[in-house]
Amino acid sequence: MTELRFSNRILRRFIEAVAMELGIDQFSAMLALSNLPSEWAKPETFLRMDDVEAARAYASQQAAMRTYFARGARGTLFRVGQQLWNLILDEAALGSRAQAAIIRRLPLTARRKSTLELLSRFLGAQPGDITLHTLDLDLLLVDHASPTTKGYRDSSPICFVTQGLIRESLLWATGQGHDVEEISCKAGGDNTCEFKITIGK
Repeated sequence: MTELRFSNRILRRFIEAVAMELGIDQFSAMLALSNLPSEWAKPETFLRMDDVEAARAYASQQAAMRTYFARGARGTLFRVGQQLWNLILDEAALGSRAQAAIIRRLPLTARRKSTLELLSRFLGAQPGDITLHTLDLDLLLVDHASPTTKGYRDSSPICFVTQGLIRESLLWATGQGHDVEEISCKAGGDNTCEFKITIGK
């Protein structure tokens, strides 16, 4: 079985978003209570990890936040995902930044799918990790790899960061809010994590 992979550069940006959301004191306290390394509070730590280690760390950090914040974890992780979109764009390669600029000039109806395709390329460590499908007027983003769920089980969907990323990327592209619902999750035993994006009535 192929090891799950995740970009250590995206992981570093994720940690920056967590630090912005929590503040360094609360972030450090959460790491201590979760028995995670204290150096994880420093984003540059993750650049020394390979993509397999990065996938494990990405899952572990989110699991720690779900435990630490309990019922409040969904909102916290969702906001982290929203902040993460802009951090990823800031560090994107020149070609991706040029593509992002083109997307903003497309007709409104064409921006959504193009934006989600760009997001999929950012997040997918390997081709085919994330696919995008059309459901009548709506869209479906399917995460086949889903590093968030690596080694974790839950009766409810847990990919709140991905939800936040999807929603913020679409807001960035269109200036409009979108309903994003995770309708299946590997943490619950499904084969993929699927996010339905409702375009509007």
